[in-house]
Amino acid sequence: MGEAPKGLLSVMQKLKGSTELELRIVLLGLDNAGKTTLLKCLASEDVNTITPTQGFNIKSVASHGMKLNVWDIGGQRKIRPFWKKYLENTDLLVYVIDSADKKRFEETGLELSELIDEENLTGVPILIFANKQDLGTASPASEIAEGLNLHTYRDRVWQIQACSAVTGEGVQDGMNWICNNLVNRKK
Repeated sequence: MGEAPKGLLSVMQKLKGSTELELRIVLLGLDNAGKTTLLKCLASEDVNTITPTQGFNIKSVASHGMKLNVWDIGGQRKIRPFWKKYLENTDLLVYVIDSADKKRFEETGLELSELIDEENLTGVPILIFANKQDLGTASPASEIAEGLNLHTYRDRVWQIQACSAVTGEGVQDGMNWICNNLVNRKK
């Protein structure tokens, strides 16, 4: 017998035709943070052939009985002013940070802070993936949370999750948090 299907693909196959809730998730972060790699990991696709996102990618993935419509929007500086046009009716913001790129922590913190202030994201839960934890120079998620002052976000639920989109480590934990927090919110 062959290997059993891995990751969300197996969940999708089990749930085919039985999704109950449909959620809109916006996936943001600076360029090269690993957003598209994360999205491909969630969809159980090959993560070895990634090119920078010039506009956006949309994928629907099934998880925990929900259909997650994920909008992966490019993070290049020239695209960021358009982020707010994609925020309407967002159920969850997933923000991806390159944990190994300490030089850009201030920039990513400013972008996240501006997003938090957007009217269309008022009260919207946030999952922050502290990506690239497989690299030796990666900062721990707790250090990033402290540097971003996440403890000051009291108007919404949030979670920071250490992960590696390349290896898949920590990604399922983030998906579990999404599903556990949004099922209760949407019912």
